[in-house]
Amino acid sequence: MQRYERLKEILRLDPDQDFLAIYRLTSTYEFPWDITRALELALYRTYAVPAIGRLLAETGEFTGHAQKRYDDTALLLDAVVEHGFDSDVARTAIRRVNQMHRSYDIGNADMRYVLCTFVVIPKRWLDAYGWRPLTPHEQRAAARYYATLGRHMGIQDIPGSYEEFEATVDAYEREHFGWDEGGRKVADATLDLMASWYPAPLAPLVRGAALALLDRPLLEALRFAPPGPWVRRLVRGALRLRGRAVRLLPPRTEPHYARQNREIKSYPGGYDVGELGTFPVPGKGGCPVPHPRRAAGADAQQ
Repeated sequence: MQRYERLKEILRLDPDQDFLAIYRLTSTYEFPWDITRALELALYRTYAVPAIGRLLAETGEFTGHAQKRYDDTALLLDAVVEHGFDSDVARTAIRRVNQMHRSYDIGNADMRYVLCTFVVIPKRWLDAYGWRPLTPHEQRAAARYYATLGRHMGIQDIPGSYEEFEATVDAYEREHFGWDEGGRKVADATLDLMASWYPAPLAPLVRGAALALLDRPLLEALRFAPPGPWVRRLVRGALRLRGRAVRLLPPRTEPHYARQNREIKSYPGGYDVGELGTFPVPGKGGCPVPHPRRAAGADAQQ
């Protein structure tokens, strides 16, 4: 297979009808590493919205159980991509996400903003660092994919196009980015988690590289000192070089899902999608009644 053969396959599909197939090809064949990094950055941006950052800090999940929270988020989102909206596994994953969200007072606008970042930030990442930019065809499919996911999550007033998703992100950040101690604690815990994936002596370098990827409004909202210009040039230049190198490699012949990422560490023996995430604790908010949780099936335990 030639380097651009899969893109030709993508362009033969209808982004309005085949959006799941297009998004799966884009995220698991064309850009699995880049999409993972971009979604991490998308979630990181949400910490700078005080209402979101404060809530994440109050739950204690990101600050006390960062690895498991990271893993559960990636695996729940991954289940929908891999198995499709109509599968039992995906329905179980979406139900788990909705159960967790219903345990907290989360406004629709905040939910919509987070959803929009999943569309916008990967496109911007690939424009800057990918081995090729995301095509309008793929942008449309990604917008349709996440609009469908948002409807399954009960989110209202979802944008109808990539351009509307992007306008929503930019407007929301201009209005809502700001300082909150909880958001900064979650941001620091996430940086510590990322650093833990590498040998201890590299931790300061990993933290510095991550901060070099953040734009000024995000750095200011979280009150991080901006990295030096040479650090930014070095980190961003290295990512651009990686993209050029990937362009010269043969295309991937097998899909790579988030569950296969080495950063996922909480479930070495496999997992059940129905058991991922958090569950209400009696006396501490949420539904106090224990509910039986249906297994998602062996195909979710890879």
